[in-house]
Amino acid sequence: MTDPIVRPMTSDDRAAVIELLVDADPWKRLGYGAGDWDHYFTPLPQGRDSYVVDHNGKVAGIAVVRQKFLLGDYLELLGVADWARGKGLGKRLLTRVESAAFSREKNLFACVSDFNDQARHFYEKQGYQEVGPLPNLLIPGSAEILLRKTRGPVREKTA
Repeated sequence: MTDPIVRPMTSDDRAAVIELLVDADPWKRLGYGAGDWDHYFTPLPQGRDSYVVDHNGKVAGIAVVRQKFLLGDYLELLGVADWARGKGLGKRLLTRVESAAFSREKNLFACVSDFNDQARHFYEKQGYQEVGPLPNLLIPGSAEILLRKTRGPVREKTA
């Protein structure tokens, strides 16, 4: 067994990433299917940083970050395969994302579905604060909750 590594996603990872997302919640509940993910990852997301966590030669998680969002970066997608959950891989991915984001900006944003208690708890443990709900953004009757982790104001106070 080798330690999990976080590395940039390549086109060779596409099928494994789609496989881990297609049968997983919250995306299944939100109506995302294989075709949606194939479209999203073909070609690989442009203008974004995409990372996978590799666990014993198998893709166990994915993170995609969009730069320059609300005076920070936006974690557009974070997912860990069902078989790999509870092993600290999501935290490892998020730590890599935060390292890159906070080297550029002072804010990192993410969204989580209001029904996804496990993810809300995960982000809270990592220091994210809920900014507010975006009702009916993806599906009727549900809200995406905007989250923020910050290293402080973008501008320093002037005299």
